[in-house]
Amino acid sequence: MYQALYRKWRPQTFDDVVSQDHITTTLKNQIAGGKTAHAYLFTGSRGTGKTTCARIFAKAVNCENPRDGKPCLECRICKAADNGSLADMIEIDAASNASVNDIRELREGVMFTPEMCRYKIYIIDEVHMLSVGAFNALLKTMEEPPPHVKFVLATTEIHKVPATIVSRCQHFAFNRIRTEDIVSRLMYIASQEGFTLHEDAAGLIARLSDGGMRDALSLLDQCVAFSDDIDLKTVSAASGIAGRDYLFDILDNIADRDAAGALKTVSELYSMSKDLKVLAGELLEQMRNVMLISTIDNGRELITCLPEEYQRLEGIARRMKLDEILRCISILQECSERFARSTSKRIELEMCMIRLCTAPTGAAVQSTAQAGAESVDVSALLGRIANLENALKNGAAAAQPPQQVEEKPKPRPVDPDFKNGIDEIVPLNNWEAMVAQISDKDPSISGFLSKSKAFRNSNSLFLIVDNDFFLKLFKQSQNANSVINEVMEANLGQTFNIRVKSAKNVPPEDTEDPINKLLDKAKKLDIEVEIKK
Repeated sequence: MYQALYRKWRPQTFDDVVSQDHITTTLKNQIAGGKTAHAYLFTGSRGTGKTTCARIFAKAVNCENPRDGKPCLECRICKAADNGSLADMIEIDAASNASVNDIRELREGVMFTPEMCRYKIYIIDEVHMLSVGAFNALLKTMEEPPPHVKFVLATTEIHKVPATIVSRCQHFAFNRIRTEDIVSRLMYIASQEGFTLHEDAAGLIARLSDGGMRDALSLLDQCVAFSDDIDLKTVSAASGIAGRDYLFDILDNIADRDAAGALKTVSELYSMSKDLKVLAGELLEQMRNVMLISTIDNGRELITCLPEEYQRLEGIARRMKLDEILRCISILQECSERFARSTSKRIELEMCMIRLCTAPTGAAVQSTAQAGAESVDVSALLGRIANLENALKNGAAAAQPPQQVEEKPKPRPVDPDFKNGIDEIVPLNNWEAMVAQISDKDPSISGFLSKSKAFRNSNSLFLIVDNDFFLKLFKQSQNANSVINEVMEANLGQTFNIRVKSAKNVPPEDTEDPINKLLDKAKKLDIEVEIKK
């Protein structure tokens, strides 16, 4: 029965694993010295050898005749492991065994001693797929397993594994396999299998595999089905990258600012049932190639394409400036992100094509109309800056984000007396909006400010509240001060010395009280006062 190349040529010892010397050397030394850990975590992209190394480790640590930390491949343990009959090496696919009950069964199983081996090895593949409850059930067993049990966890998404699990393991990060290592391995396998593989074809397979040996061997398997003499044409036909002229036609349209031509090509591909999301991804990949050609001299090995495609990419790169290429990449990335929530992928991609073809270029000569439009934009910007400065002077919230203020004024020492400087104090007209921002940060504080009023001068903020409890809260907790000042800095570009008074304890007929003066000032400025005195 025919066996796929990636299965037939799966490494059997650590020496067969390529591009992971930093991991295989450590594991061999640990096994040879008898200092293996109870739990390992193997992370990295697909096809880099995580599960393979886990299986080799399971053989080597139990091998009856190990050689410098490597399995002998001849004892009954090694042979049973290779043919899949070793009961003490348990592989679990976390994608299909992700529940708490599955982990409970595992916890019950670890209590039994091994049948043949020194250690019982649990290999949990794609461990990030376990549920939260399953991870919690695994924690204690992972930390203190029986002496005859070892765990090897493998995942492509380390960020989804809880830190409590990671901290209980020795973590090994697998690198993407180097292109030259993949080429060398492919050439060796081709010589052993008896078919011809040209080195430039092996190089293209290596670049298409994106650092994964399994992907490379799977693609080589496809190429063998086409021909026993594998050259560049065979690889392009087997991988599906042949006949991609439409991609470069669209890129030519983008470089030439031909929106009509780009939209016509998209329409033709849509009528042919081309997946537009895949098309956007392909365009993004080729625009990356254009970026590399524009940036790096002799960067051919970093680019995945056929020789004739490379010539077209060079022509496109010569017609576009780097800042324009980077902008196109950003537009394509935004388009790909919006596909998931768009009701019409065709409209989304057509909008993207128009933006790509109308983006300004440094090389283009601006027309008079364009220059006039730019002058209007500059004038509008200057006007907005002037409004911002006036708003800051008058105590209103800044209409623009605070990052447009180049320098934030530092608060000066303030007179602690609440009664001083009342005539210089101005009300904050947008205080309600600021309270809403405070609510986003700490709802408990904003609840006491729902009927409050705020006034400020150059360096002090005066809050008049109708709840005496807020006075205690403000005095006892620094959090209220810091949260309010964080909002003040975001809106007004500075922090303040905050003074709080209650309007409940002030008789309304006491016109000399500073609180009533402030409230009267607010009324004169037509500010609605909701505080019940």
